[in-house]
Amino acid sequence: MIASSTPPGGRLVFVTGTGTEVGKTITTAALARAAALRGLTVQTIKPVQTGCAAAPDGTPIGSDADLYREACPNGAAAVLDFYPVPASPHYAAGLVGKRLSADSIAAAIRARQADADITFIEGAGGLLVPLNEAETFADVIAKLPGVQVVLVAANILGAINQVLLTLEALRARGLEPAALVANQSNPAVTMDDTAAAIARDNLSVYRTVGKIPVVATLSHHAALYGEPVELADAKADNEKTRHRDSDRADAWDDASAELQTVVDALTASPNDDNEEEEDVLRQDAAHLWHPYAKTHPPTPVWEAVRTAGTRITLRDGRELVDGMSSWWSAIHGYNHPALMAAIREQVATMPHVMFGGLTHRPAAELARRLVDIAPRGLGRVFFADSGSVAMEVALKMAIQYQHATGHPEKRRFLTPRGGYHGDTIGAMSVCDPVTGMHGLFAGVVPEQIFFDKPACPFHGEFQPESLASLEEAFRLHADGIAAVVLEPVVQGAGGMWFYRPEYLTRLRELCDRHGAILIHDEIATGFGRTGKLFASEWAGVTPDIMAVGKALTGGVMTLSAVLAKDAIAEAISLDGVFMHGPTFMANPLACRVALASLDELFTCHWRDRVRHIEQELAAGLEPLRPAEGVHDVRVLGAIGVVEMTEPVAMDRLMAFFVDQTGAWLRPFGRLIYTMPPYIATDDDIRTITTAIQRAVKEKAWR
Repeated sequence: MIASSTPPGGRLVFVTGTGTEVGKTITTAALARAAALRGLTVQTIKPVQTGCAAAPDGTPIGSDADLYREACPNGAAAVLDFYPVPASPHYAAGLVGKRLSADSIAAAIRARQADADITFIEGAGGLLVPLNEAETFADVIAKLPGVQVVLVAANILGAINQVLLTLEALRARGLEPAALVANQSNPAVTMDDTAAAIARDNLSVYRTVGKIPVVATLSHHAALYGEPVELADAKADNEKTRHRDSDRADAWDDASAELQTVVDALTASPNDDNEEEEDVLRQDAAHLWHPYAKTHPPTPVWEAVRTAGTRITLRDGRELVDGMSSWWSAIHGYNHPALMAAIREQVATMPHVMFGGLTHRPAAELARRLVDIAPRGLGRVFFADSGSVAMEVALKMAIQYQHATGHPEKRRFLTPRGGYHGDTIGAMSVCDPVTGMHGLFAGVVPEQIFFDKPACPFHGEFQPESLASLEEAFRLHADGIAAVVLEPVVQGAGGMWFYRPEYLTRLRELCDRHGAILIHDEIATGFGRTGKLFASEWAGVTPDIMAVGKALTGGVMTLSAVLAKDAIAEAISLDGVFMHGPTFMANPLACRVALASLDELFTCHWRDRVRHIEQELAAGLEPLRPAEGVHDVRVLGAIGVVEMTEPVAMDRLMAFFVDQTGAWLRPFGRLIYTMPPYIATDDDIRTITTAIQRAVKEKAWR
């Protein structure tokens, strides 16, 4: 196989295509820019270009080199040979009495090889475009020792055959492509639902059937294709030009960012990519312990190397649509520019300072913002590290409050079955006693009081009898109950169960009657996930204590907060100090990015986005209701759930999603579910729901 080594003088990358007009020039220019941004010296060469007239000084007019220079101003660019007639190179050269040869073209390229760390060479047309009666561009590639090949194809109907034929031709000559760029830059192609589905399937075929190690997509960047608009007014024309130049620079940045995985593959040392992935996975298997996983045999994992928007990029270049929002936290997607800017600004001045005896603006502003948007009456904010720690704080607040108000006997918690509140000891004690960890940690986890989970489905009628178990628990244990702890409206990791808001109204009344604190765990439901900013709003209820986390920072950093009524804080303070204080409490970086996340939430029309996602999830998942093995289908806000009749084979099902569907989903128990980012497009949602449909219909869950 050629490209087994990199010769002295710099790397050579030949960009060929499945034909003409597939986007080779834009791809080549974007690759050059991406490589330059990596700190490499770059040159870009077009060996032969047709359709170019000559200027008086003999240089080509309007050649592809102009585009290369625009994309990569610091790189060298050249067209080595050009002809005026826009035709196949052999024909255009023949019209002026010249004969092209693979040897001469390859020699001209090799002569320039030492001039840069990496040289991109763009072929004309496709791989087998003839140079003369006996040679094609494939022969040029074969004469360039150590060359790497990037194949470009239009990502449209009919492309599969062209790609597979080109691959066959490459491999017949001992050439193995380093990457394929599936180009969606043709503005004439309308990406409706069918075209989008075809484009996704193309990528899957290239990876599985074509066995191409890196497959990247290049979106349509209109600014790179538009012609200048002539305006009569010179000032307006100059202003228009400045705007157009700025738009094109941004478009080049976006295009080069999309091709970073290709540059990663091209700039790795021979076999480094596979070795690096194997090394990471080997170290992982030897030393890491993943959540809810065994170490022997190790749970399957995939190496992620990059995130952007709704996508997770794996080491091998595959992109996965994230259907989990990184465990429900990355509501704005990944690498959101406003959140990244907030991190950069804060880290430059004060990344951390202890909160004992000191304060700072990010914490003060975030506390005020949370009080302003939370259910009315929650006036005090205590910052913690994570969701589990926030629940520990909430439980301790309830205990200290009861002690401070003369009820030290109230030390136990009342909580519904089916709940989940975290993995620390106190939080575990109020998780479901059967599906949680109580049995394993019996004698260590405090024993709490459980009642039946709310049995009234969210989309059904409220059933007063669903309160019977709760009322009975109060009748038997009211004197010892410090607080009732539950997830409002949505029981999350304990079963993804949605129940009627009226249940919370009745519960509020019972807590007031029996002197129990009401704690709402909004760690999973807060910040819009259910269609309300906080799930408590569905019932118009204010808890005494509310815990938030996960989406608080947009999934960028770990931070949680416990909001309490002023009366809770005052009572504890009159009795003493609250006995909790994390080392990284109110970390300035985390608080600053949380402020940026809230800013983004309230400017992105999150209600409309969540409502639309709810409609798309329902449209994609509801048809599965009668399918074999399906027990129930539930959708609320940006949460979609397919509950099976039996537990799913999680490891096999995750591998199916990664390898066959391009979606990142992590099922558990009997649930195949999704909580996508709010920025998810209709295409993203269809990728997710189609993946779930296939898993169910193809019985991949078993």
